[in-house]
Amino acid sequence: MHKIELPRRNFIGLGLGSALQAMFPEYAFAAERAALSGRAKRVIVIFEQGGVSHTDTWDPKPDAPLEHRSPFKTIATGVDGFYVTELLTETARLAKHLTVVRCMTQPTPGIGNSHPKGSQYVYSGESPDGPVEMPDIGSVVADRLGSSTPYLPANILLPGTDEQADTSRIGFLPPAFSTFKTGGSPANPTWRVANLGLLMGIDEKRFLNRRDLLSSLDVGFSHAGQPKDVEAMRALMNQATDMLTNPKTRRAFDLSAEPSSVRERYGMGHRGQCYLLGRKLIESGVRYVTVDVREPENSFRDGKQVSYPGGGNMNWDHHDAIYSTSHTNIPNGGAGAGRYGIGTWPMMGSLDRAFSALIEDLSRSGLLEDTLVCLVSEFGRTPRINERQGRDHWTHAFSYIFAGAGVPGGQVVGSTDRDGGYITSSMAYTLEDYAATIYEKLGIDRSKPLHTPTNRPIFLAAKGKPIPELF
Repeated sequence: MHKIELPRRNFIGLGLGSALQAMFPEYAFAAERAALSGRAKRVIVIFEQGGVSHTDTWDPKPDAPLEHRSPFKTIATGVDGFYVTELLTETARLAKHLTVVRCMTQPTPGIGNSHPKGSQYVYSGESPDGPVEMPDIGSVVADRLGSSTPYLPANILLPGTDEQADTSRIGFLPPAFSTFKTGGSPANPTWRVANLGLLMGIDEKRFLNRRDLLSSLDVGFSHAGQPKDVEAMRALMNQATDMLTNPKTRRAFDLSAEPSSVRERYGMGHRGQCYLLGRKLIESGVRYVTVDVREPENSFRDGKQVSYPGGGNMNWDHHDAIYSTSHTNIPNGGAGAGRYGIGTWPMMGSLDRAFSALIEDLSRSGLLEDTLVCLVSEFGRTPRINERQGRDHWTHAFSYIFAGAGVPGGQVVGSTDRDGGYITSSMAYTLEDYAATIYEKLGIDRSKPLHTPTNRPIFLAAKGKPIPELF
């Protein structure tokens, strides 16, 4: 290890700060850690995939040119200088818990027009075009911190059925740290997580005998493999045993035990019940939960089937008819078909209800004290409306929302210009900074690298720095 004698500010003053971090990333990480303190025990990431329009939601622009201006009114939140649009009426009441970072940017070339790459970027906090395929943040958390609840995985993605859920990656980590996907829709009254119980005809005693037999067959394997891989495999077997035999596992996924008033507060549709399940898993001790959700065209609401005709892919990719009061399938349209307008119930209506319920619920229970909440999307949308009455992809400026685990509430970080197109504040933050923030909040030491199977050291969020305003 090289000893650095000069204070870091001297190198920055000479313009060598980035070079120093590149040569000795552990030094830069140590300097950051000295200035920050994390207090998260767990994280819930709400990933609203497709590129949410920031100027229609978290970064209103009432003075934008009329032809490109959002039709939704700007409303106050009760916190000075903190405004949102009327699409967030319920969430606005809880602004005291939230920090909105309006100066997010995604400058990596080639990612801006790709939802799969953008989603992988969000999951991992690393550019998907790097020399090594990086694992998801949740997988790293599972590796570094393990599970705090032996009968549940450390890293859960729900429901994990959307098209971009396939971009979740384990990278070079052992399979034991991959994300567990629940599947299905908890809004369906008959929904159950598949394979969370013993198979028909196999009782617990017989199952445990089979497990012991399998354990006896790994003699020699423990000497042939990498110690960490062997340890991970054994941990996976032990966790599988707990998941299949512990009745608490099923209870963690059972929404029927929740009071009807709580379920209704979240919204009885797909999005609301997924958000509620995310809270329930956090409450059960899962370290890292990702909610990646959109309303299906045929879903359930209030226990009954409901359909949204024309809504075949209701993410936030509003290239067409973003202000439609129903579907966006306009004649001679483009890539934005299959959604509903941003102001409709299956879009911002259900999000506002579910997100406000989540923050309210976590605050009331005290879980918000040590749970980091992140509401993210892979990018924003253009400040200008296109010829199809939609907004296209926009990576130059967009908004992320944070709460809990020591995040100061009632705060707006950064600013954009009159149109919401470009960052005007001195600070601008990237997805690598987002990842570094999560690691730092959880107390994960980024100066200690992961290692690939070829023993190549990989530093976590090496190009990022924790967002200081969130500490």
